Amino acid sequence: MAIERVTERNDGMTRERVVERDAGGTTYVDAGRGSGLGGVLIGIAVLAMVAIVAFFLLQSNRNDAMRTEAVTSAASSVADSAAGAAEGVTSAASQAADAVTPQ
Repeated sequence: MAIERVTERNDGMTRERVVERDAGGTTYVDAGRGSGLGGVLIGIAVLAMVAIVAFFLLQSNRNDAMRTEAVTSAASSVADSAAGAAEGVTSAASQAADAVTPQ
């Protein structure tokens, strides 16, 4: 009868079982898979990274929109002031012309 020796190791993440038989010199190695916790942790880390990048991109877009609105508002204000000043100059010139012209 053949002598069989079974060695099992378990380090918490991987389980390995080795069966050695004297007859025929064949060795079988059964390396079991881990619990899959590493894959779950990597998935959670990738999901968190995607959420953080999305947050920063949305904030950047919002800041750009606010900056554009501020520049547009300031330009509109300057244009309105310039138009008011031009009307004032035209009105003053008209009044000066009326004052100089004899009646």
